[in-house]
Amino acid sequence: MALTVLRSTGQGSWEKRILKSLNSMCTELSIPLARKRPVGEQKELLNKWNEMGTDEPDLSLFRPVYAPKDFLEVLINLRNPNYENGDSLSFRTHLGLIQVPLKVKDIPELKEFFVELGLTTGQLGIDDSTQVPPELFENEHVRIGQKVLAEQDSAAAQQYIRQGSPTALRAELWALILNISSQPEDILYYEQLKTNVIQHDLLVDSLIYKDVKLTASNDDYYFVFEDYLYQVLLCFSRDTSVLGHFAYSSASPPKSYIRGKLGLEEYAVFYPPNGVIPFHGFSMYVAPLCFLYHEPSKLYQIFREMYVRFFFRLHSISSHPSGIVSLCLLFETLLQTYLPQLFYHLREIGAQPLRISFKWMVRAFSGYLATDQLLLLWDRILGYNSLEILAVLAAAVFAFRAVNLMEVTSLAAAEAVLADLSTLKVMPLLQIFLFATVT
Repeated sequence: MALTVLRSTGQGSWEKRILKSLNSMCTELSIPLARKRPVGEQKELLNKWNEMGTDEPDLSLFRPVYAPKDFLEVLINLRNPNYENGDSLSFRTHLGLIQVPLKVKDIPELKEFFVELGLTTGQLGIDDSTQVPPELFENEHVRIGQKVLAEQDSAAAQQYIRQGSPTALRAELWALILNISSQPEDILYYEQLKTNVIQHDLLVDSLIYKDVKLTASNDDYYFVFEDYLYQVLLCFSRDTSVLGHFAYSSASPPKSYIRGKLGLEEYAVFYPPNGVIPFHGFSMYVAPLCFLYHEPSKLYQIFREMYVRFFFRLHSISSHPSGIVSLCLLFETLLQTYLPQLFYHLREIGAQPLRISFKWMVRAFSGYLATDQLLLLWDRILGYNSLEILAVLAAAVFAFRAVNLMEVTSLAAAEAVLADLSTLKVMPLLQIFLFATVT
């Protein structure tokens, strides 16, 4: 079987590159895209389903199909031919890496959009609110949260979570916002996906194993969830319901054809069945959710919904305000407009800020922030139904480290200054950047 995709856009040519990489791996390793497991192998996998992390398959020959830095190069080379002839004079002053003129919010618009993050509003994740002592705010916030949950009002939960979720209520609040209720049929559906994993081996399974081993297994916070990650991601790759998100995505699911029938649509199937080829770091979208959900089918449903609502936008090319191209442009515009000295300095020494921040945004900061801080950030993604806060936080990190960054003379030195974000407090950074630093 061979993979193919028929697209003519930037997204289309990027997809062709991914598929070429996958197909060449198939050929080099003489491994089929999919095969039915022998009965003995099925039994063995079923027996170790809850301890797949103990398995040590030889994955040395497998390589990630792509990494975030490969994707960044594609975004840097995007152009809109409509603007090649000087139609957008204002955009010519943009000195960042992204050269596609999209409309992104400025600081006044961001302040209006993220109004609940203002300095006079109580926030979980901030120790010294100006209005109310933190413990009083937290107690009252918990009481309101319990009321929201009792009423099962999804819209109210979304509004409530803009000020952060109490740890004890977060799992239920997220499930309410995402409309996940774990009915018996949902558990049955998960079991059917598990059966499919047991019965069939896919090439992407090895990519999933490799990614977990390279990322989450080496992470101090997430290594304990290795088994959960395999279960969720292997089932996810078989879930054809995920294909539904392509209706509102710029991406196309890859197709596989029965050998000798290339191009004949009646012999085509989507590959993998969910249409999503995992990349380096993909498992980090799941890892933080393991802190909140310990029942595999519930964890699975939450991740799938987070993916089709949000995460897919971080690795597909589109003009959507929460799409990765817009986030990159928003980040660069914020820095160039409000921290011009820093922006020009880094640019002059060959340390374009986006080359450092891109990996943070693609992974929604998973694996970079401490988990409690990451969950506070993801609260706001759900609360505002937007990923734009990722770009704002990336800019805020640069603002916070600006003094040190002004002294560096190379990209490597700039990366060293920003290598460890694990001690950062997300909410004070966002508040100071949006409402105190810039005007």
